[in-house]
Amino acid sequence: MENKTNRAYEVVIEAIKKKIKNGEIKKGEKLRPEREIAEDLGVSRASVREAIRALDVIGLIESRQGAGNYIKETFEESLIQPLSVMFLLEQNDFTEINEFRFILESQAAVLAAERIDEKDIKKLEELIDEMSKTSDEEKNVEIDRQLHYIIDNASKNRVISSILAVISELIDESIKGTRSELARKDAQNSKKLLEIHKELVDAMKNKSKKRAYEAMQRHREIIEI
Repeated sequence: MENKTNRAYEVVIEAIKKKIKNGEIKKGEKLRPEREIAEDLGVSRASVREAIRALDVIGLIESRQGAGNYIKETFEESLIQPLSVMFLLEQNDFTEINEFRFILESQAAVLAAERIDEKDIKKLEELIDEMSKTSDEEKNVEIDRQLHYIIDNASKNRVISSILAVISELIDESIKGTRSELARKDAQNSKKLLEIHKELVDAMKNKSKKRAYEAMQRHREIIEI
């Protein structure tokens, strides 16, 4: 009996996933009533409810009291905590996080150099101006975070932006920890990071993919010192 229930529950999940993949169900749309899903798939309503609960737990759908079940509009938030906990449990250090971050952000910077608009360039220039005027490292961490966030999103690549959004908490901790370690090793490292960020923003202004990539590589090199 248990195996039969499990199979039915999996049939429901696979059917819903298939409809999402085929575009029959889109983000934000309401799922059909449990009774109709059960009749269509030839399973019990209990199996449908179990599948719905599972999809709710993993963050694919949300149940609205009195309104039914809906496919979520965004999925990043539901993935942030499990991924963060995974890294904590596996005791990954900043080295691995930075390696993964720069793989994505280097490509994001190259795409952003081609696709960024004037509004975002202006924001980047304002951030660089702020960074140039302050020696408050806590404030610089926040400016650093905002600057990369703007460039990542300016790539106009939703896959890259979504993945970076999912690991945003890890990246924030990485930026904070890395900058602190660099400042401890050499007080001049903060100035070096400022110059690299200036180069990166200048590459955005000049729509230079080559210079954007080179600036990101220099960014990686100083962090690996």
